[in-house]
Amino acid sequence: RRVERFLSQPFFVGEVFTGTPGRYVTVAETVEGFKQILEGQHDDLPEQAFYMCGNIDDAIEKGSQLAEA
Repeated sequence: RRVERFLSQPFFVGEVFTGTPGRYVTVAETVEGFKQILEGQHDDLPEQAFYMCGNIDDAIEKGSQLAEA
């Protein structure tokens, strides 16, 4: 489920509907993040951290913010 949520990157065309700014993420960044998730490097992050984020660094930051709340 983390992978599914990670692949839900915010699109520029959806910004008017979601209020979330669109992000461009390179294929290399996406593959690297995907690999890290499959290897279990981010099992400590809540699933919500991976939803509508850009790259894996955004997910890590979002996970930290969710943990503080």
